[in-house]
Amino acid sequence: MVALPKDWTPGAWKAWLGQRPGLRRILTIALIFWAIALTFALHRYWTFYASYDQGIFNQVFWNNLHGRWFESSLSSSLSSAVKQDDLPPEVFYRRLGQHFTPALLFWVPIYALHAKAVTLVWIQVSAIAAAGLVLYALARQHLGSGLSVWIAGSYYAANAVIGPTFSNFHDLCQIPLYTFSLLLAMEKRKWALFWPIALAILAVREDSGFVLFGVGVYMVLSRRFPAAGLGACTLGFLYILVCTNIFMPIFSPDISKRFAIERFGQYVDGDEASTLDLLRGMLTQPWLLIGELINPPLPTLKYLLGQWLPLGLIPALSPAAWAIAGFPLLKIFLQQGEAAMSINIRYAIAVVPGMFYGAILWWSSHGSALTPRFKQFWKVCLGLSLFFSIVSSPHRVFYFAIPDSIDPWVHVSLPEQWSHSGHVRQVTDRIEPEASVAATTYMVPPLSSRRAIVRLPWHEVLKDGGEVEAVNYLLADTWHLRRYLKAFRKEWIELAESMPLFDQSLTDGSYGVVALEDGVVLFQRGVPSDPEVLPRWMALREELIPLIQAGQPGGN
Repeated sequence: MVALPKDWTPGAWKAWLGQRPGLRRILTIALIFWAIALTFALHRYWTFYASYDQGIFNQVFWNNLHGRWFESSLSSSLSSAVKQDDLPPEVFYRRLGQHFTPALLFWVPIYALHAKAVTLVWIQVSAIAAAGLVLYALARQHLGSGLSVWIAGSYYAANAVIGPTFSNFHDLCQIPLYTFSLLLAMEKRKWALFWPIALAILAVREDSGFVLFGVGVYMVLSRRFPAAGLGACTLGFLYILVCTNIFMPIFSPDISKRFAIERFGQYVDGDEASTLDLLRGMLTQPWLLIGELINPPLPTLKYLLGQWLPLGLIPALSPAAWAIAGFPLLKIFLQQGEAAMSINIRYAIAVVPGMFYGAILWWSSHGSALTPRFKQFWKVCLGLSLFFSIVSSPHRVFYFAIPDSIDPWVHVSLPEQWSHSGHVRQVTDRIEPEASVAATTYMVPPLSSRRAIVRLPWHEVLKDGGEVEAVNYLLADTWHLRRYLKAFRKEWIELAESMPLFDQSLTDGSYGVVALEDGVVLFQRGVPSDPEVLPRWMALREELIPLIQAGQPGGN
């Protein structure tokens, strides 16, 4: 154990850190990462580029805070009951049927300090930044302070860390912190800490058993802790099966009716499958399994290079990295489509702990390989990792500097977006905190601290008493949709599906248009249209209809 200073004055801490230059350097790097990442992540949120998942998690947190455990009308909109059976979203729907995430409860006391979606930005960036400090402590179990700083510093330059940090809040942001802590407890043989942390990893979500299983495989194959490793493998594997086949179906059938089929449906016949069915299908179709694992080859190789790059490609040579990271990688590579193989989305960060721990172990037995020439190569790799992280503008975080599309050209400048954001706030401030709302995607997060909210074109919810009720407000940011629909399919679909609802609402008098600011339009149920706003909306509508009729773009 590191002895902390007895005197907790700033001067004592400064002297204590002065005696530990490696720790001082990594604390500085971590603070710089935290400050820069938090600045851009908050800017993304405050200029209304956070999207649907930010709203889902915020509503889950908000309901948890009020004793309605894991309920979310936004998650209900993604359920099989809504997507496949055309039922209205439920305000009392429990998200645990889609993803089993009890670890979110750990963060509720922090969220309670300011129960808004923006608080999740602070939690995510801080958790990911803190994980790098634990990584440094883990590296120091095997390496000198200099090389430990290099490895922990590389964590903050990794595309697989930076991209998911800028995304909407996600449960996997906890994985690096917990997994590095687990490995540190293992190195120190603190088994009384190891097993509670293992349970915390499993509590992150139903598939985090892959992470624990990978750690267990390393512990067995390395022969360092075979008994504990076998226990970790067994616990991780059984948790996945029990959670997905027993716990989650208690809340909804979504894991078998939607998520398993959409991601792994190529291994089974039919419209519904359990994880046991998927496992059986994979084991009985080895050639299909191998094909999915390596195809498409170029994106697969590109993904691996993206994971290896910040560490100078060393994880490719480390058996420990393959053992621990291999199982989260399997889950990614065996999915249908290429979306999961984006280095910027949340799944990538689950692979990071195994890669970095594998690099630590490789360097512990190849320390002489850190020559000045390799240091230069490593610096180049770090520079490339940072470069790719920035130019990819993960989750549109750098939208103001990097165009979202070149052909056709889509770019929004800072003055434009700042000005537009002011208009958005003027409109959203008119919505009462208790009112139910249906909104377009980027309007959802700031309004999600409420009981009933859905994404347009849904506009009805099933209330607690069992009655179906139309929402109080319809809100759409047509300015944003208009800027992006020429290049992006999702924005075109959102506007094309919402416009008929607006027309019908005005025709039958169920809603009146009450506000229109810079393309942000608000309809209120049961009130007449504002006579000054209605003509402006009709004029804007005439501009939007031809854009919809021009057809769906070929973008993402």
